[in-house]
Amino acid sequence: MVIEQSEIIANVKTALNEDIGSGDITADLIPENAIASAILITREHATLAGRQWFDEVFNQLDKSVQIDWLANDGAVITPNQKLCEISGSARSILTGERTAINFLQTLSATATSVASFVSLIKDTETKILDTRKTIPGLRLAQKYAVTCGGGKNHRVGLYDAILIKENHIIAAGSITEAIALAKKKNVPVEVEVESIQELEEALVAQPDQVLLDNFNIAQLNKAVLITKGRAKLEASGNVDKQSIRAIAETGVDYISIGALTKHIQAIDFSMRINL
Repeated sequence: MVIEQSEIIANVKTALNEDIGSGDITADLIPENAIASAILITREHATLAGRQWFDEVFNQLDKSVQIDWLANDGAVITPNQKLCEISGSARSILTGERTAINFLQTLSATATSVASFVSLIKDTETKILDTRKTIPGLRLAQKYAVTCGGGKNHRVGLYDAILIKENHIIAAGSITEAIALAKKKNVPVEVEVESIQELEEALVAQPDQVLLDNFNIAQLNKAVLITKGRAKLEASGNVDKQSIRAIAETGVDYISIGALTKHIQAIDFSMRINL
């Protein structure tokens, strides 16, 4: 996923405003002309993501701060690996340290989460999809991180594709009617179904994709057999590392997992500064 620089700038501006406020009164204790160097390391195995946000923090604080990266987004990193070297104003480095690492630890956590699921089904044709269950304000950033981990992006929001769910079907009157109305929008149309009977009705209306909600393995196998390529199939609901392999082996095209972006644990990074 390509992220517009304007999105990164806005993310970073908000984060710096909430952290610095009227000024970094602790950094003011450091002589104004003090120059420092620093290295950033990781303390654990992870998949790196978020370099552009890290760089933008220092770009907004002090354009003279120099950052030289030794690892790319998407790279697998190991404990105590040096990731980048930083040099410039000691005040600027100290002020930006926390915010820069916050972005990196969150986005790398997302990429690492995705990579762990992808590795379990890497020899199948099934792809891992993200969802809209993201950290508010960081939707695009996390979706970028998903791609760093080897996953694929589902719709970005409510505006770029249609996903017809149970309440939409009730309001429209039927699955058939909901799909017919949706197809007039000229955007990708997906419908959620909860049974084989609903799947059969949906397929007649020819959506682009069908979300199989909480289907068991037997139902997924039957769904793949019935569909025969007439629509892409997405399995979803309570997917974990114990169940994902069996789900992929049914032959569904996609597995969507909310946990990729919401059940994440920050990656431990450390910045070591030398004056």
